[in-house]
Amino acid sequence: MPDQLTIIAPGLLGASVARAAYDRGLAKRIIIWARRPEVRLQIAEQPWCTDAPTSLAKAVTGSNMVIIAAPVTHIIGLAQEIAPHLSPGTVVTDVGSVKGEISRLGQAALGPRGHFVGSHPMAGSEKTGWEHGDAKLFEKRTCFVTPLPETDPTALDTVARFWHNLGSDVVTMAPDQHDEVVANISHLPQVIASMLCAYLNRKDLTWRNYAGGGLRDTTRIAGSDPQLWRTILEQNRDEVLRALREFQDELQAFHAALSNRDLIDVTARLERGRAYRREFRP
Repeated sequence: MPDQLTIIAPGLLGASVARAAYDRGLAKRIIIWARRPEVRLQIAEQPWCTDAPTSLAKAVTGSNMVIIAAPVTHIIGLAQEIAPHLSPGTVVTDVGSVKGEISRLGQAALGPRGHFVGSHPMAGSEKTGWEHGDAKLFEKRTCFVTPLPETDPTALDTVARFWHNLGSDVVTMAPDQHDEVVANISHLPQVIASMLCAYLNRKDLTWRNYAGGGLRDTTRIAGSDPQLWRTILEQNRDEVLRALREFQDELQAFHAALSNRDLIDVTARLERGRAYRREFRP
């Protein structure tokens, strides 16, 4: 249990980490730093926040563990900014959904002052903002931890145990392998949901008033923040493009089967989809 846990940039995930750590007694002090003064004032009043200092340097001074919960494009810059103020051996992790570049540059940003170990909790919502934080957000959700070959084993164990203690199922994986996996199981579904809604937006807009559970369920994540997803897709561009090409091949094969009235093949493809979906864990 760290004496002091610092969370930088408390959006939905950062606030959820703070709430969960507070509820589970995982830190004696929880320090939160936000760039906007009004957010700092609001968060300072929450029971799960010990202090919300104005200075980023002050926020990380004396911390055993720092979690950077900022968008992926800001993580390395923040790591560089806090590096001179870290106590020797401080463990730093993040919650970014792309890990290759972040994992490689994170340790370089800290230098000898700390240990950077990348993380990606597969938890979230189409909602944004610290006020939507949920202490149970990480329970029974996968959290990837993405060490490099040279990552300090003790730091890796610290990060893995922290997410485990928040209720997550921890999976340790190389950063580049992680990016391939999430391009297919997270980033591709987001693109499909968003593009389906963009396509339907070109049709009669009254149709959406008749939407049943199928359309609502498959497009829920289309309500996510476009600017957030722009940065994620930019960071994981190559893997997302590869996933899109392979998905287009699958869709084209289905199109051909239906066009040719090959209903045996159509049914077989639908059956494969159902079988995959049935094997999702509860």
